[in-house]
Amino acid sequence: MSAIDCADQQPPQILQGSAASPAGRVFGPNHRWKVLGIGVAANAGFSATFSGIPATAVVLRQSYHLGNAELGLALGLLGLGVALSELPWGLLTDRWGDRRVLLIGLGATAAWLLAMAMLVVPTMSGIPHVMLLAASLLVTGLLGGSVNGSSGRAIMAWFRENERGFAMSIRQTAVPLGGGLGALVLPSLALAFGFAAVFGLLAAVSALSALFAWRWLHEPPPAGEAHAVLSDGPAPLRNIEVWRISTAIGLLCFPQVAVLTFASVFLHDFAGLGTTAISASLVAVQVGAMVMRVWSGRFTDRHGNRRQFLRLCSALSALAFVVLWLLVLAVPAMPASQSFLIAVLPLVLVVAGISVSAWHGVAYTELATLAGAGHVGTALSLANSFVFVGFFLVPVAIPGLLHLWSWPGVWLSAAACALVAWPIFLKRA
Repeated sequence: MSAIDCADQQPPQILQGSAASPAGRVFGPNHRWKVLGIGVAANAGFSATFSGIPATAVVLRQSYHLGNAELGLALGLLGLGVALSELPWGLLTDRWGDRRVLLIGLGATAAWLLAMAMLVVPTMSGIPHVMLLAASLLVTGLLGGSVNGSSGRAIMAWFRENERGFAMSIRQTAVPLGGGLGALVLPSLALAFGFAAVFGLLAAVSALSALFAWRWLHEPPPAGEAHAVLSDGPAPLRNIEVWRISTAIGLLCFPQVAVLTFASVFLHDFAGLGTTAISASLVAVQVGAMVMRVWSGRFTDRHGNRRQFLRLCSALSALAFVVLWLLVLAVPAMPASQSFLIAVLPLVLVVAGISVSAWHGVAYTELATLAGAGHVGTALSLANSFVFVGFFLVPVAIPGLLHLWSWPGVWLSAAACALVAWPIFLKRA
């Protein structure tokens, strides 16, 4: 569908004054910001789980007595769970609505994480088997996949065309926000109090997000202009452009997942950094990604250049990981400059991590616009299925790459994925 220029139009009625839902619920002119806030809270809570748990990788490996391959399997199954459940959750969202799906998903995720805090943690009497840990993380992903498509559909329904890139980019800042908070808090929490505290805290966050959704997340009036500006297009599963953008989103997430899941191991094993420095580096990636996502949403709303921006991000991300690859090759080859190169490594990793994380809000806005109002949940969930295939494959593949080619092979592969995504993203219409 083509973008609609709303710059000179009056805001939709539900945004101009009060409006009533079919159930008689009256919404004020600023209710859309509450809906956006709920989307941010829900995504941040789940991001703290799927990005925060990998940030504890070093402590997880020690506490559960895992090898790198077992660690990769456990972390990968968390992503696989989300990948398998995203499309079914998205189809249910388009059928049942955002509110019901979000409440079911968040409530079930909170209950499951609480069960993990009680039953799947190392104790004085024993350490859970790696398969129990991996299966538990798989179920966590299956339940948490409800968050992504449902919150995105609500935001697209409540905001106008010339606000959606900005709104979706703010919503997408929840991913680095939650991941950054998880990277800041969870490794130290795991060291000090164990993984019962980690899973218990994540359960409480999901429960709090469910409470917010129950209180404030409602559908806009179906006759309102907010729905009219998102006209229905062909079903996303039969739309080749939707498939192209979804595939490119998934590919560009592969290097991002490599940073999220194994950057802590890389900085510990290769650069010799401690927990504080590792957490600071991962937090810097997430904060930088938040800033860039908000800026990119506003920038592309003003200039109408979402597709060009996505292709540029692919190229810049490939370049950043090539620089990281060269730097890792140079460390053993230049012993005289080794201390300096190792000091620069975290900075280059942060730049690469930010460059490969800056585009999400823009991509999801373009995808939802192509799909049309009645199919937003399905389209976003299709893309997230590809994304979380990456969260499964990348942690499983990295130990093999480390065995064959060590860390240079990991970062060169990340650069290759970003480069392949570049021609798949759609050119300017």
